Amino acid sequence: MAISTSGVSHSDLQSRERGGSAPPPLTVGVESTLDSGLLERNLADDRSASRWMGWRLRLLVGAALLGCMGLFLLARWLVEPLHIDASWRPNAQGQLELAASGEPALRAHQGHALIGIVGGEVLVAVPDALTLQRSSRWLISDAERQRHRAMHEQISAALAQHDVKLFFSDGDMVALQLQKRGFGSLGGMFWLLSAFALALYLVAMVVLLAKPTALNLLYAVMALCQTGNLAFIAVESTLELALPGPFALLDMPLRMAFDLVTAAAMINAACMHPRRLPGSGWIALTAWSLVSMLVLLIGQGTLSEPWWWTQGSVSLLGLAVIALLTWSYQIEPHPFAMVLRRFAIVTIGTWMLLTIALAAATQTPGMQHNIAAIGSMIWYVFLASLLLLVPFLSKSQQIMREFSLLAAISTVATSLDLLFVAVFSFSQFASLTLSLFLSLGVYAGARQWILNQLLGNSMLTTERMFEHLYRIAREVEAYPERTPKLLSQLLRELFEPMEVVIVDKRSVDTRVVADGSAMTLPVPQLGGDDGTDPPGSIVLRFAHRGRRLFTSEDARLADRIVEQLRRAVAFDKAVEQGRSEERARLAQDLHDDIGARLLTLMYKAHSPEMEEYVRHTLQDLKTLTRGLAAPSHRLSHAAAEWKADLTQRLTAAHVELGWTFSFDEDILLSVVQWSALTRVMRELVSNIIAHSQARRVDIEFSLEQDRLDLSIVDDGVGRNPRAWSHGLGLGGVRKRVKQLGGEVEWREMSPHGIGCRVIIRDFSIRH
Repeated sequence: MAISTSGVSHSDLQSRERGGSAPPPLTVGVESTLDSGLLERNLADDRSASRWMGWRLRLLVGAALLGCMGLFLLARWLVEPLHIDASWRPNAQGQLELAASGEPALRAHQGHALIGIVGGEVLVAVPDALTLQRSSRWLISDAERQRHRAMHEQISAALAQHDVKLFFSDGDMVALQLQKRGFGSLGGMFWLLSAFALALYLVAMVVLLAKPTALNLLYAVMALCQTGNLAFIAVESTLELALPGPFALLDMPLRMAFDLVTAAAMINAACMHPRRLPGSGWIALTAWSLVSMLVLLIGQGTLSEPWWWTQGSVSLLGLAVIALLTWSYQIEPHPFAMVLRRFAIVTIGTWMLLTIALAAATQTPGMQHNIAAIGSMIWYVFLASLLLLVPFLSKSQQIMREFSLLAAISTVATSLDLLFVAVFSFSQFASLTLSLFLSLGVYAGARQWILNQLLGNSMLTTERMFEHLYRIAREVEAYPERTPKLLSQLLRELFEPMEVVIVDKRSVDTRVVADGSAMTLPVPQLGGDDGTDPPGSIVLRFAHRGRRLFTSEDARLADRIVEQLRRAVAFDKAVEQGRSEERARLAQDLHDDIGARLLTLMYKAHSPEMEEYVRHTLQDLKTLTRGLAAPSHRLSHAAAEWKADLTQRLTAAHVELGWTFSFDEDILLSVVQWSALTRVMRELVSNIIAHSQARRVDIEFSLEQDRLDLSIVDDGVGRNPRAWSHGLGLGGVRKRVKQLGGEVEWREMSPHGIGCRVIIRDFSIRH
């Protein structure tokens, strides 16, 4: 059912998730319901690879050799008995008809019905094609099952003789000398199913030996039961006229036991994983007691209608598995419960449909035979494929996607085929064609919906991803200590986890842990220059609001995001360094060239007014060059310079200045921020001096909770700012405010004057 790698406690989410409603996003922080041992255990698992170098590795090698040897001995045993080189089929009258043969003596009787076999002292009447039924497991009637077993035993005894006689409906008798069959005569289906069974057996051994826990033992029990089912199906695929002696006797009780034990193991596993349910011990005990009693009665042959008992019990236990997984998800929205519940619904649904189809086809033996042979084999192969997939659910989202689509479409096609044959009495060709056509139509129309329902989808688009990446890169460059929080926010939007936690323990790399329910990511060094990575990791739990597992593709995507973020920070640093060097060069050139010329012009001025004007221009140039040369400016220092500069300008124009300045954090202004704010205030004050005839200007500047508010109000004669034409001056103000990510608005004040307000939210992370 699931491979247990680590347990994760989540008691706090239990209360939040009662009723199935999705909780609000959780706050990133160290206070969390996350199991504190999650990283330690998984890191320890990686460092303990040497565990395979002891007795477990030797046991695994021994189990692999035993499986290969068992497959070889099975094939060797199947080719030992004598056989007739012929293929058979049921005819329209339900008799056993010769379809083809490699024996020259039999070719003349192709299309005729076989009515009897004589081998030594054994005489067998063949009244119908019941012997072609591959397995007594799927015979509903007890009487038919007994007759099927007796017929196979008699035919096997007759064919054990070297010389046999075959009697056909045309009255002819053919005497044959039987030969042993070679390995090649077993057929491709036998080798394919045997290889599948061997693979499932080996996966069960790897899972059990990798971590011998109760949960992994249950998985191994389920896998080994289905390995037995596949082995029986492989043997039955070699059927010509009769199964080897022991198989006809053991087929029904063993295969029913395999199905019942698998269902009980699923109940037990659903009680334990992804979380242990209340009363799990009693639930598991009840399931195992019921199954043990049924297996004992079936083995003794004292249970009437064992087929119905088995089908009904497996159906009820399967529905109980779905109910337990639903209950588990309501208590704790673990994605493993959601994924397994979806697969359980498909598995139990097709099992019940197969049961109904066989029961409906009891009046048509040929149709019932086809449903039992084809439908049951498809179901067992699907279940075995699902068991093979479970240990790798968190390894690849691509595997899950392809398997989910294959399972969905094949289930629809098989279900429709069985329905058309059993209920509507369509021919096999018409039923298969129509079912394939309808299932492909359903696939084409609902493919995206299937993927979204089975796997979930990310709500973060590529455009938003790049927007967040570069916004975070700029903020990380200025505030490296915010890296964990900012990266956590980005990962939250990408994977939609139910919980994001920053822990002190540092993981070596990005990895999926806890059966795919969590993913750990080491916090990267993005802003500092010391070259060392900071301690700590980001842990994400329950992707897509608990509706899907993390996969190895998610881990690789997270690594690529971190790498792109690292490149964006490096690129931003390189650009900023180039800008700083260019600004320093421009400042030096302005100081050396324009400054020297203005100084000369000041000394040669012809009037005091001209000298004072040039002196002010020189002061502005000094402020500009100093601002260009500095990489950053402390807000309080910049405010003092702004106040001094504006006071000088307004005093010269005989305008009084009212100045109010407040902040909750004395941040560092980048050159872009300092330059834009300086030019905005200068341009607005210059407009007031030139046009308003004001006597007083009030400037209020505040920075609270990273929101900048700048208000400049005059008492001049200006009116109706909406009718103003915005030339280079006011247009430049709008452009610079927009560059900082803010808004600017002019409004008419009462009783007179104009007020301009600039608002910039998230000011510190803009540049």
